[in-house]
Amino acid sequence: MTSLLCGLAANPALPPELVDRLIALAVATPDPTDGRAKDLAEEPADELAEALADRADLGPDQVAALAARDEGTAVQLARGGHLTAADVDPAAQPLVALALLDEGRGLPEWARRFAVGSAPRIRRRLASCPGLPREAGDRLAADPDAGVAAELALWTTSAPVAARLARHPHAEVRQAAALNEATPPTALAALLTGHGLPAARSCLVCDQREIPFTHHPYCQDTDCELPPGAECDGAHGSTVHETWRRALLNPATPPQAAVAFAEHPSVLLRWALAERTDLPPHICARLAEDPVPGVRSALARNPAIGPELIRVLAADRWDDVRRAVAYHPQVPLDVLTELAATTRLGPGPLPWITSASPEELAEPAGSAHGRVRMLVAQRHDLPAELRDALAADPDASVVKAVAPHPGLSQRQLRAMVARHGVRVLARVAANPDASGALLAELARHDPPVRRALREIATHPNATAEALLPCLADDRARVLAAAHPALPAALVVELLTDDDPQVVEAAAGNPSLPRTVMAELVP
Repeated sequence: MTSLLCGLAANPALPPELVDRLIALAVATPDPTDGRAKDLAEEPADELAEALADRADLGPDQVAALAARDEGTAVQLARGGHLTAADVDPAAQPLVALALLDEGRGLPEWARRFAVGSAPRIRRRLASCPGLPREAGDRLAADPDAGVAAELALWTTSAPVAARLARHPHAEVRQAAALNEATPPTALAALLTGHGLPAARSCLVCDQREIPFTHHPYCQDTDCELPPGAECDGAHGSTVHETWRRALLNPATPPQAAVAFAEHPSVLLRWALAERTDLPPHICARLAEDPVPGVRSALARNPAIGPELIRVLAADRWDDVRRAVAYHPQVPLDVLTELAATTRLGPGPLPWITSASPEELAEPAGSAHGRVRMLVAQRHDLPAELRDALAADPDASVVKAVAPHPGLSQRQLRAMVARHGVRVLARVAANPDASGALLAELARHDPPVRRALREIATHPNATAEALLPCLADDRARVLAAAHPALPAALVVELLTDDDPQVVEAAAGNPSLPRTVMAELVP
């Protein structure tokens, strides 16, 4: 029953009076003498309320009724734009007020009020909200709960506040400030070098454990909240290490403070450094020789490296490194061609292919290597002449890549299927211009191609004839049940399906007759 009612609640064609009846069902306590109501009471009404709160057509009275049900539903309505500041009492529903503050639609006085005397969980949520009044930010920065200050350090857009928190006595707060791009470069450099920065006095580890302490990676304590590997001997080792990693990833960190980590024994720190786009050439060259393939892979994608290092890394013995080179935006075409012919590059699209002009694409589109032509075919805004040439390619992998390209004619799509059969069927079915007649032909293919059936089941051009074969596939059946072109009689029949997902999809189908909708809502 829950699946059916949740599907109805999401149905865009549900009349307002039936929406009212579902809301009444979601918010009211059923009469225990009513057998059907008692059955419904045993189902999770939270799911029904959630589905109703997602509707875009709710009226003021409907919103008010749902908002009064519980605070979680009211938060959902607030984030969905149904509630305004005038609708909310921050004392009665603080989480709703915080949701509006987070959306930038709350009142400044709420922030000032929550910053003083509210529960720590409220202050932590407040600290992540944008545009806080200065006095609220100052209060949160000085909060005795390090978690509150850490949340503010992570999200504040105020450089002075971020700089202040980067010097906080608790290492957890400094760790959060290290990731915030609003933290001034001088403060980020100090977090890396320690120059001019007083030592942190505590961290999450020494707050909770007698030191020295190292957290076992397979800790059996179900109440323990420390991350695996957390350790402290008085210097807050694991927290400082994560602070360094975050600062290295932060583009606001000065490169001259970051480059010293090129020789650091920690793989994670060298890996983070390799992702920076402001590295000098000699540091890039050092990282290109790193013994860890992951570090070299991160560098291989980095726009900071030039053609010489690209060619060095393209000859790396590890597939992941060579594959990463192919995703470099400035990879030379001859290198990309060689990589495509020798290395599995993944689904793409590659940055070079995506940004190339039609003139630049002509050469790889005519390559003798099918994998290179396939890379071009993955781009679906090709000029007509290139698109048509690739659509007639003898290589099935090339045709499979270009098949979803808009602008292909029905004749071209049928020719693809005639030449390459099941290898391209699903991709042809995904073409936005595929006609209902063509989709029906593809759906009747023997043997059935399951991936094609799933594409057809969601295709806007699918007809009833095309959708009927989709009902025979478990996964396509769920998708087809929601398609508005499915005949109403079949939609009604699917309301009693054994699969709850199919029932919910059918109940949400706008083709469901209103008379049936009315019968389903108690």
